[in-house]
Amino acid sequence: IAARRGKRVLVVDLDSQGNTTQYLMGEHLPAETVADYFDQSGGLFSTLKPARDFVVSTPFDNVSLMPGGAKLQDVEHKLEQRYKIQAVKKMLDELEPSYDEIYIDTPPALGFYTKAALIGGNNVLIPFDCDAFSRHSLDIVAQAVSEIRDDHNDKLKVEGIIVNNFQSRARLPQELVSELRDSGYPLLESMLGTSVKMRESHQMAMPLVYCAPSHGLTLQFEALYDELEGKR
Repeated sequence: IAARRGKRVLVVDLDSQGNTTQYLMGEHLPAETVADYFDQSGGLFSTLKPARDFVVSTPFDNVSLMPGGAKLQDVEHKLEQRYKIQAVKKMLDELEPSYDEIYIDTPPALGFYTKAALIGGNNVLIPFDCDAFSRHSLDIVAQAVSEIRDDHNDKLKVEGIIVNNFQSRARLPQELVSELRDSGYPLLESMLGTSVKMRESHQMAMPLVYCAPSHGLTLQFEALYDELEGKR
């Protein structure tokens, strides 16, 4: 959405599954990934390649990508051993002046890369699928974000919780959303439904806003983006 509106966008894929990279690049996967940036060996008198050298263009105007992939798993242990929890922050500090918005796709677990992203980032969006497992996980994620904000990044702000796969006519999603609101969680008003069109866009390696710009789910994403813009 941001890129379609003329903003320079960078997407950083920190997930070893590389789904975001495949979504944006299809079969044309880059040779180097963000893992190669992290895996550079440097001493006092050596020069490392800058982060921008690991950024690639995508087929979509105004969208650049720092690719992810399986090598992230191999590099993770090295970074932990070398206490490189600030690695993402250092990378973002270099890249931030070149882009209007930077989005980080983190792994679906509170491991090294997710924590490093929270330490380096300014704002966090928490997706919430309307089921009991997500409800339990949300408390854990909220506690982790709070601890990182207290211990490492006092500028970290939870922009909101994105309700995903919402079915307005089903009882359970309504009950879960109501419970979260009553508990004080910052739910965003714009909620995302479900559609087979989203899975089709994954198969096409073309974001929904490009392959189905007038689709109902696309309009929900646009409303969500407008809501976030209004908060900034």
